[in-house]
Amino acid sequence: MDSLVVIIYLAAMVGFGVWGRFKAHNQEDFLVAGRRLGGLLYTGTMSAVVLGGASTIGGVGLGYTAGLSGMWLVLSIGLGIVALSLFFAPKIQKLEIYTVSQMLELRYGKGSRFVSGAIMTAYGLMISTTSTVAYATVFHALFDLNKVWSVLIGGGIVILYSMLGGMWSITLTDFVQFFIQTIGIFLIMLPLVLSKSGGISELFSSLPESHTSPVGIGWQAILGYILIYTLGLLIGQDIWQRVFTARSPGVARWGGFSAGVYCLLYAVAGALIGMAATKIVPGIEVQDDVFVAVVDASMNPVLGGIVLAAALAAMMSTASGSLMAASTVCRQDIVEPILARKDIVPDSVGGVGADGVNSDGAATGGSAASASGSGVSESGSGSGSGAKSTLVRSLVRETGDEVRDSRIYLIVLGVVTLVLAMIMPSVVEALTVAYNLLVAGLFIPILGGLVFKRGTIVGVMAGMILGAVTTVVVMIVSGIYAESAIYLGLIASLVGYLVGSFASKPTPPEVMTAWKERINR
Repeated sequence: MDSLVVIIYLAAMVGFGVWGRFKAHNQEDFLVAGRRLGGLLYTGTMSAVVLGGASTIGGVGLGYTAGLSGMWLVLSIGLGIVALSLFFAPKIQKLEIYTVSQMLELRYGKGSRFVSGAIMTAYGLMISTTSTVAYATVFHALFDLNKVWSVLIGGGIVILYSMLGGMWSITLTDFVQFFIQTIGIFLIMLPLVLSKSGGISELFSSLPESHTSPVGIGWQAILGYILIYTLGLLIGQDIWQRVFTARSPGVARWGGFSAGVYCLLYAVAGALIGMAATKIVPGIEVQDDVFVAVVDASMNPVLGGIVLAAALAAMMSTASGSLMAASTVCRQDIVEPILARKDIVPDSVGGVGADGVNSDGAATGGSAASASGSGVSESGSGSGSGAKSTLVRSLVRETGDEVRDSRIYLIVLGVVTLVLAMIMPSVVEALTVAYNLLVAGLFIPILGGLVFKRGTIVGVMAGMILGAVTTVVVMIVSGIYAESAIYLGLIASLVGYLVGSFASKPTPPEVMTAWKERINR
């Protein structure tokens, strides 16, 4: 019966993907859902994309081994979403771009897009690969499939519904997945396992103090979670791409804040379930096995199927969102700009460049200043036109069918994800490397672009290179899981960014003018 519930859920996901296919008419629809999401849809899709297998199965496992303080991994994710939404999301939403790398180019001028795009693509692939491995284990447990078939079937479903309607399909499936997660975790699993363990009062009185303390894992571990996950959530392409879907700055702020609060509650729920599991299924050695074990031990097949569908929903929503992010960055910031490289032609009339705009309004070979998809400056001022002539004019080549091309990139990177999921010996190590490189290489340049006026492209490149190289060297010398890698990488990035910025000429006035016009509109 539990397998039947999951099969019905998977069929529904494909159905919603088909529905999204009829809403994706152009590139903006496919990549950012037309920038039309209201508060409810936005909250659901933002919550679903950040709460994946690590938050659900991993969060319960950490509660099992560390107690209440096991909530800090997911809590750090929630804090990142809250901070992003309150302080940065309204500004980000106003940019009307598609990628984080385009923000760097819009703010600093040309020079950083390829390197930052490469880091973002690798990060997205690793997140998607990790989620693929996670839901493949559930397929293996439910249907007794080997790893290859589990990856192919589960991954094929994710690629199918993502490819059909792009961000519209992902948004619709994410909202359903958010709904299923809420029912499965908060309304079924949490009350059942707490009741079976004797109630929350009995549970806390029977566990050692280290398991009931909110800081039992120690401040060093908590700081490590915050540095990696909170900072990573502030700058991840998968998260920013959801911000781009909001229909207004207010939706981006308060819808995102609601999603962050939901994540904080999810963190506590996961830890409590893990703590209760110590009484229901004691003696489990592998913490990732706790979730399925406690479901089997405390629920009938129907309820167990709903909860397993909730876990699958968490993993598949993260996999699809990360895959969309990786394919968007790979196409827009790595491959297409290389293919479209050409001489810069100053804009002439109304802010439209000689390269024109494509059929759905996105700049084609246009500058990052026209990256919104409008192809013209909001103000139409001469300064905006001048800024465009100084920035890279290769946002996306005009091919005549940008939706088709986006689908191709998504399918190709989806296949890469499936191959990585089958052959990668340790996805945890790969995920650690991806997060370390993301935060150490890009956090300072991106944050500096939003709050530090003196930052320059020289500082950006110095910060990215020094941060990434330092992190890699420390991981080689001290091990991949060395916490010093992220600390030293961030310090090196900050030093490189500041020294490079102050040692070079300020960002050209026309670039800063275009940036201010866009960020303040």
